Amino acid sequence: MKTLDNKMLVKEDFSNRDDLPGWLIKEYETFRQTVTNKTFPCYFGMAAELGGELRYAYIERDDWSNLPQALTEFLELFKNPKHKRYGFFVFVEPFEEEGSLEDYRKEFWDILQYLHEQDPVEWPEDAPKDPDHYLWDFRFGGEPIFVFGNAPAYKQRKTRDLGNAMVLGFQPRKIFKGLEGTEPGGINSREKVRERVEKWDNLPKHPDISHFGDPTHNEWKQFFIGDDAVPIEGKCPFRHKDMK
Repeated sequence: MKTLDNKMLVKEDFSNRDDLPGWLIKEYETFRQTVTNKTFPCYFGMAAELGGELRYAYIERDDWSNLPQALTEFLELFKNPKHKRYGFFVFVEPFEEEGSLEDYRKEFWDILQYLHEQDPVEWPEDAPKDPDHYLWDFRFGGEPIFVFGNAPAYKQRKTRDLGNAMVLGFQPRKIFKGLEGTEPGGINSREKVRERVEKWDNLPKHPDISHFGDPTHNEWKQFFIGDDAVPIEGKCPFRHKDMK
């Protein structure tokens, strides 16, 4: 049951509550219009928004403190099998002036690092802590989660521009059950989406995009891709608490 103490939002909150900041209401409306556009490449996201299967949260420039609780509330949903395909989107209060892609990338990783530092649950022993390991993925509350960044600084990859705010999408790994990159259903559905993305962006699939478990792939590079078709170089900004 939803209470006033909940940090996670449902879409009705954007029209029913009067305590949410104006920038958030505006950015959610842009998000909704974008992902429900009939030509939007990701029909999974479109169907989830239309079907009320997305949950949301927001953080302000100087206060991220509600995010760990909101994400915890979201992960609690998965105790009920009917929520097995739900996604979670976090709106970040926009900069006063639009930043560069690197500005948003840095803040994206700062947010994930913050979540990790606040996570009371120990990283599972069998889960790699080094992002350079091909089986590394982000964990919170013990759950493996795929996280992807969207920002207004994307000018070519328009599918990654969802408004004036940076928007982080969180997808628990378990929602991909049966849709993994090695399963026929997953291969077919992902290829269809990627074809639509390439058409929207007028760019080839980013070279860092692959499926989890690919030994030639680093998952972290897929979290915040470039606005081009050039592989990401360098080390992942994320550092596990035990490896600092």
